[in-house]
Amino acid sequence: MSILVTGGAGFIGSHFIEHLLATTDEPIVCLDNFNDYYSPALKRANVAAFADHPRVTVVEGSFCDCAAMRRLLRDQRIRRIVHLGAYAGVRPSVANPFIYEQTNVGGSLSLLEAARGLPIERFLLISSSTVYGRASAVPFVEDAPLGIPLSPYGATKRAAEIMALTYHDLHRLPVVCLRPFSVYGPRLRPDLALSIFAEAILTGRSLPLFGDGSARRDFTHVHDICQGLAAALQRPNLEGQTINLGHHQPIEMREVIAALEEALGCKAQIEHLPARSEDMAATCADLSKAQRLLDYRPIVPFEDGLRGFAEWFRCHHSSAAQPSAKTGKRIRHRIVSAPRR
Repeated sequence: MSILVTGGAGFIGSHFIEHLLATTDEPIVCLDNFNDYYSPALKRANVAAFADHPRVTVVEGSFCDCAAMRRLLRDQRIRRIVHLGAYAGVRPSVANPFIYEQTNVGGSLSLLEAARGLPIERFLLISSSTVYGRASAVPFVEDAPLGIPLSPYGATKRAAEIMALTYHDLHRLPVVCLRPFSVYGPRLRPDLALSIFAEAILTGRSLPLFGDGSARRDFTHVHDICQGLAAALQRPNLEGQTINLGHHQPIEMREVIAALEEALGCKAQIEHLPARSEDMAATCADLSKAQRLLDYRPIVPFEDGLRGFAEWFRCHHSSAAQPSAKTGKRIRHRIVSAPRR
């Protein structure tokens, strides 16, 4: 019996597969389409750490292909699914909402439909803190009114949640929805704020700061997120629940920049830009439900986590554009499919 991790070559997915290898003895299937949203070479470098592991099978393909997913779930004897795969990014979703709808909604529906009727023991749908809208009270409580998401990305993640919970009610698919908050750490995607800030500071380029820097984000280290995912994968009687995974200590972006300057030993050349309407003023996770149901308690202080990220970034930023593309001999499956229209 195997665990499927979609988006397994990405930032969170690759960390979680490593966590599973260290804490379980189960076979793992890493599914990723290695698209060019950011450099596919970076994703292949992420996979290289475990591609040769005898318990890991790397599958190159798309979860938007429902027929292929049915075959994969059957052939690999999948019993638990961690659906991390998605088109991410708030601002790019404003420019190109269709690919977000096709992947985050249509693709999630494809995987849900492939899973229904099979002996699936747990289906984790990894959502996002962006499902909370402007009117949501801070800290964000899972079962309180959400308001309207401020971006197509947030709207598609909310739609995927609703679809997954519908499949739980209608088909008894054992779905649990998780909402991570501002995840960071080594191997962070290059399009996310901390990576953009660190690159600008180290190279002396202008650092884009939208608004006055007072926006607050609930930065959560990938180690803590992996602990939360693992608990949600294993704990009984969670089906139908939606649970936050955050840190509950939001930090102003100008404080984040100052901390990065200190960690990297360089001053930022800040370019002040108008605030963006799709950016939330603050995110903060209420963790009461996560603590009660998952015994989830984040342990990585932001100061420590940021220093670790800065050390990793300093070591890797010069070669990040051209990492090794080695993926190992375990990529034995490729699924060719067209995007949903």
